[in-house]
Amino acid sequence: MAPSVGLCQPWRFVLVDDPARRAAVRANFLVCNEAALRVQRDDRAAHYAQLKLEGLDQAPSQFAVFVEPDPEQGHGLGRATMPETVAYSAVMAVHTLWLAARAMGLGLGWVSIVEPAEVSRVLEVPADWRFIGYFCLGTPVTEDCVPELERAGWEQRRPFISRLIQR
Repeated sequence: MAPSVGLCQPWRFVLVDDPARRAAVRANFLVCNEAALRVQRDDRAAHYAQLKLEGLDQAPSQFAVFVEPDPEQGHGLGRATMPETVAYSAVMAVHTLWLAARAMGLGLGWVSIVEPAEVSRVLEVPADWRFIGYFCLGTPVTEDCVPELERAGWEQRRPFISRLIQR
């Protein structure tokens, strides 16, 4: 039900059920996470290292989302002047799923600390597909309206008005 430019539906969801593939994604996360911690040797990095990001270990459903950069469907409508709308369409599909999941009491986590090329290799997807993200879906450990990173003091939401620009 997600919108897409020209009704091209460029998203490609790859379910990751195979334990070996999940383990390979988890291993890549650990490598990327350690590299990030080595680069940022400050209080924020130490704080981050203490956060519990457990989706890769506990989520019953894991999947990667890719975008097919030039899907046949949609006949190119709306992409000549703004080709990035194909990727935006895939992100909208994730967003639509995210909202539906929350409405059903499920949580969705976006694992962004992975190397896209390695995830693509592990999942054996076509070479021209562009990685959007790796996701963990399941029942949240706790139910809260405030995001975990905000509760942990990692970052605070700014009021919408502070991000609104009027012309």
